[in-house]
This record gives sequence, C-alpha cells and structure tokens, in this order.
Amino acid sequence: MILLDPDLELPAAADTPPARRKSAAPLPRQRLPSARTFVRFLRDAQAALRLRGQVTILLTTDAAIRRLNRRFRGKNKATDVLSFPAGGPTAGEIAGDLAISVPTALRQAEEHGHALAVEVKILILHGLLHLAGYDHEVDEGQMARRERLLRTRLKLKQGLIERASASASPSPRARRKVRA
Repeated sequence: MILLDPDLELPAAADTPPARRKSAAPLPRQRLPSARTFVRFLRDAQAALRLRGQVTILLTTDAAIRRLNRRFRGKNKATDVLSFPAGGPTAGEIAGDLAISVPTALRQAEEHGHALAVEVKILILHGLLHLAGYDHEVDEGQMARRERLLRTRLKLKQGLIERASASASPSPRARRKVRA
C-alpha cells in the first residue's frame, strides 16, 4: 500500500539551484509517478526478495521523516528511507512499513542523474532488505551483496550501500596526497 503525505509538495527539478546539481544544465521536471507504478515495483521486489506480508510505504516530507528518525532512532536529522519491521503475532501477515522522504529522493536522483521514480525504487528495495532482517551497519557485506543481486534482477542503478562506500573511500587525488 502506498500512502502520500498530504503535506508533500514536489518541487520542479528546474527550481533547484544549479550550484546544488552536478551540472548546470536544466533538468526535466521531475514528477512523482503514480502509486500504481510503485505498487507494481513493490510486488516484484518482494517476490524477488521472498519477503511475505503486507508492506505500507509512506511517501513524505523531510520534516516528517526527521520527526520519525528522531522518535524511533534518536537521530535528529532527515534521511532518505526508514524501515519499521513488524513484530509479534502479525509478523507473518505484515512485513512492516517504510517511510521515504521524497524531497531527499529528488535531491539524490538529481545528484546521480536519474529519474525520481528510479531513486524511490532504489529506496524501496533498500527498505525492504531491512524489513527482511538485513542490516548493513552490522553485517559483513551480506546486505550489500543481496542488494546488488536484486538491483540487477530488478534493473536498478547503483544502490545506497555502494554509493555510501564510494563516497567514504578517498578519491585518487586524495590517495596520492596520503602516500606522499
């Protein structure tokens, strides 16, 4: 099930100042695809992951996701996706909930040069992996490997874990300075 936060307003990509984008060339207007598009992807991703149970996805604002992140994780900042696995007796019928910040997804889509729909799908897959019990913060690469395999199967671009790893590793120029 896809829920749309009533406070969510999607800015036009062209309204993003060029300094905040990798290129100064104007981008086409980014719009949020229909809920049906995401429901179809959700069904395919759950099947590929073999994750059973209902998943509800809230497409929301940075402010709302910041409140959720502060309340449930103790982190007072906006993030791109939060996962809330179901527990207890309903765990078989309900897999859990995801919250995705559309403004953050839009910024990330522009930074990586792809459509907002692609970025939201990347975030959905990442969140589903967390609902399935994976945790890249404590595992030894299992979630990254599974995400890479599923992204290939679902025809998605580079995932969150790979992007985080790439930005954490120093650039070739920085490595040369370290060696000197």
